[in-house]
Amino acid sequence: MLRATALALACLVGSSAIAAESPTYGRQLEGFTYPHPLQHFAFTSQGQTLQMGYMDVPAQGQANGRSVVLMHGKNFCAATWETTIEALSKAGYRVIAPDQVGFCTSSKPEHYQYSFQQLADNTHALLQQLGIDKVSVLGHSTGGMLATRYALMYPQQVERLAMVNPIGLEDWKALGVPYRSVDQWYQRELKLDAEGVRNYERNTYYAGRWKPEYERWVQMLVGLNKGPGHEAVAWNSALIYDMIFTQPVVYEFKDLKMPTLLLIGDKDTTAIGSDIAPPEVKARLGKYAVLGPQVTKLIPQGQLVTFEGMGHAPQIEEPEVFHKALINWLQQ
Repeated sequence: MLRATALALACLVGSSAIAAESPTYGRQLEGFTYPHPLQHFAFTSQGQTLQMGYMDVPAQGQANGRSVVLMHGKNFCAATWETTIEALSKAGYRVIAPDQVGFCTSSKPEHYQYSFQQLADNTHALLQQLGIDKVSVLGHSTGGMLATRYALMYPQQVERLAMVNPIGLEDWKALGVPYRSVDQWYQRELKLDAEGVRNYERNTYYAGRWKPEYERWVQMLVGLNKGPGHEAVAWNSALIYDMIFTQPVVYEFKDLKMPTLLLIGDKDTTAIGSDIAPPEVKARLGKYAVLGPQVTKLIPQGQLVTFEGMGHAPQIEEPEVFHKALINWLQQ
């Protein structure tokens, strides 16, 4: 009994410490430290002056003259590419890691017609300002959907396309997932908290495992959502979820013109809306061990690397293994 009580108290103290240490960040993630100097690209879109935060990291050592653009996921930021930026830079690549509009260090407009085409166009404008013509594109999660759209829109610019556990390998609405309105998404996002984020990430991103270094990304997301931009962040998040759900890319993988690599953690179960799907529908969703090989066959120059036993974020879970596979492919 005493041992059980002591354990319960230790857990309570531990969870209280985590809660007490939870920071809050500004509307554009002010206060959170990025691994490289943060710059801002100002542009006009849909009648508004907006900003995209980004990192432009030069090659370390012997530059190979090539550039890689990194596209983050829905619950991620450019900063979460930290180890990938380091690995690519050491391998001789210039690395551009932007935060898309609505995310992290970028603008949170009150009204915006979100589409993957619009976000791709914004990113293309950033690369034009930086004087970058040819690129390899690496997208993770929602960034995989954006990377696909970007490659379809700018096939002459994209030399190679790589996607890490991209969502959008299936069309959830066509498979029977109920529609959730923007207002319903907004109410859901307003309730986001650290415990919920941590549990979701442990189960989905890391296949049930947890390391202390993962906590930084929980606090980044929660600190942004709980800060002074709380309502604006939640509203933009709701608009973005609607974009993800209603704008599938799976039907266009067959049209990709460049060498394309899928990097898949086979224990991933991510599927937008699966939490409200009927049990018989939910049982069919988010099976990345099946979706990876299935989609690779749809892509004319598709290749697949499977990380056995890993979840939604293999680049964070096992960075050395992940980066070796990525860079070997980029250098082919």
